[in-house]
Amino acid sequence: MLEGYAPGYAQDALSMMNTRTASDRAAFARPLCTPGSRVLDLGCGQGSILSSVAPDVRVICVDVRPSAPASPSTTDYVAGAVYALPFAASSIDVVFAHSLFEHLSDPHAALAEIRRILRPGGRLALAAPDWSRAKIRPRTANVDAALRGYYLVRRRAGGDPFAGRAIAAHVANAGFTDIVERARFREELSYRSLAAYMESRLAVALSESGANDRDQVTSAARSAWSWARTAAVGDFQQCWQELTATC
Repeated sequence: MLEGYAPGYAQDALSMMNTRTASDRAAFARPLCTPGSRVLDLGCGQGSILSSVAPDVRVICVDVRPSAPASPSTTDYVAGAVYALPFAASSIDVVFAHSLFEHLSDPHAALAEIRRILRPGGRLALAAPDWSRAKIRPRTANVDAALRGYYLVRRRAGGDPFAGRAIAAHVANAGFTDIVERARFREELSYRSLAAYMESRLAVALSESGANDRDQVTSAARSAWSWARTAAVGDFQQCWQELTATC
């Protein structure tokens, strides 16, 4: 079971992902990564987050399209899908996933597979965005229309742009305990950069639209185009739900 990846693999999307580091994206998870632990980074992309989390932690980065950095690294990169991970039962100490669950059509199946590979007492650390709580100012008609189109594209790919608000319930239903959750607001992009990103993603989506949603995506793409060219100074802070739990 593989979903589409709505952000795509264009250079603008990859460049944005490669700015992520352990200090700003995994601070809530770092205390779980004790010396000698075996840590899995699910949906790692190019592994920029956990590749330097700690020198005495074995990090294994897993993605459907893993891409190891050109420079030498002690991190292992493995191809795999969250629904069928290539690891033995009870073989992992910590599972970390940042910006993964909003792309999954079946979070329950993913969490069941994560529980399979975690040892008893192993730890889980997840971060998922909730676009419904994102702070975007000013919110013009074009901004709202572009966002609605972007949400449509994310859902069409099998994901949920509001995954953060349900992540704790999914984790609890999967049988995890000691769940601790908090919301963190982070400046992901400048207001102008967000407008340009929306324009780029919707332009790509428009070329892939089917008959059922082409008019909606076309309208959203036009709004994003107008937003990107008239964007005044503004603010954008994404809402991330960060969660830790015990297997």
